[in-house]
Amino acid sequence: MNTAPDLRRELGDWRLWTVRGIVVLLSAAAGLTVVGFTWLAEAAYGGFAALRAFAWWSPLVWTPLCTAAVVWCTHRFAPGASGSGIPQVMATLDTKVGEAERGLFVSLRLSVAKILLTAGGLLGGLSLGREGPSVQIAAGVMLQARRLIPAGSAVGVHGLLVAGGAAGIAAAFNTPLGGVMFAIEELARAPEQRSSGLIIAGIVLAGLVAVSAHGNGAYFGVIHAPAIGMDLLLPGLLVAVLSGLAGGLFSRLMIASLSGASPDRVSRWRARRPVLFAAACGLGVALIGIATGGAAFGSGYATTRTMVEGSAAMPFAYAPFKFLATWLTTWSGAPAGIFAPSLAIGAAFGNDVALLLYGMQVPALIALGMVGFLAAATQAPLTAFIIVMEMVDGHAMVLSLMACALIAFAVARLISPPLYPTLARLQLGRIPAPNVGPAQPPKAD
Repeated sequence: MNTAPDLRRELGDWRLWTVRGIVVLLSAAAGLTVVGFTWLAEAAYGGFAALRAFAWWSPLVWTPLCTAAVVWCTHRFAPGASGSGIPQVMATLDTKVGEAERGLFVSLRLSVAKILLTAGGLLGGLSLGREGPSVQIAAGVMLQARRLIPAGSAVGVHGLLVAGGAAGIAAAFNTPLGGVMFAIEELARAPEQRSSGLIIAGIVLAGLVAVSAHGNGAYFGVIHAPAIGMDLLLPGLLVAVLSGLAGGLFSRLMIASLSGASPDRVSRWRARRPVLFAAACGLGVALIGIATGGAAFGSGYATTRTMVEGSAAMPFAYAPFKFLATWLTTWSGAPAGIFAPSLAIGAAFGNDVALLLYGMQVPALIALGMVGFLAAATQAPLTAFIIVMEMVDGHAMVLSLMACALIAFAVARLISPPLYPTLARLQLGRIPAPNVGPAQPPKAD
């Protein structure tokens, strides 16, 4: 077979190479943006930690004020930046969303707002993650390619949004494979076949940019699990079921709280006085954080890492307290992701089961708790499995992690509808109704 004409046509198509160059450059830009966002978020939480070290009671004043300020700025300047950011990207992929409505959910302006407002939440000590916001931020950067790509290109808006959103996960977690799986499982409902290789290359490149900045290390450290035997079967099953129940309850609580459909007095107060309600949620987070000695503040990165590395064990109360702090943070209306807090809660559930069993298989049960709660809360079991699998030293736990993710996912499905697709449908309700003039009376014959 003579491949020379095809090769000459491939190499000589300047439009094709222009598209590839633009996608690669913006993928790198998305990765660098997430790296910068990570630095700002960590610096903001460092400022909060310094304030708390100066005066232990300061969160009682600072956290409510900061939460109220973040929510006021969100309502006033960037309503599309509220919440996780993943539902916004999923809503933008809906066929009902056109060019005019796309800016409600994803844009460069919203990416900048998301960076500043999420960092503001961490400056206040709120229990939030930066991974979900990274999805919306990177998608907003990547979407700028549509202004540069020639008309008729194989890469459309759908492909750019998928690539950008998944690049955000890849860069946030230092896991390019996790970003690819997130794109397949959550975003790419109708992938563009002609450009799928280029999209995946962009996702991997964004992840590699983050790896080059942060080092080739697991985000939460490395789990050194011993050889897995049958003695893990019953404890592992217990962790899978418990994390599935807790994750399903968390998802259902999030949907009920954020939908605003409940007629109860608290929901009506949230709708009428969102800033005051946010301050009350901030006060709740402050009280929980002080009660836990500061462990419930922030994303949960430090506490999760101590459990993963085996340098400290969390008390039994940590898991429910972190659960409540994360729920209050999200309910407040502040821009907030749940990936990192979910991993912290899951690690604590695994740690609790290990303590109940007198310290049996602690690293393995922590890993199972992480993958189980994240899979149940997000109902994305494959993404959860990949993210946690890349933290485990060796491949002895691969099948155990996969089984735990699937069991927890199945249990959560009995309790709650999928979190992100449900919230994405709520986001679509923000699209203004078309202006319809008054009905004209029928003409007489």
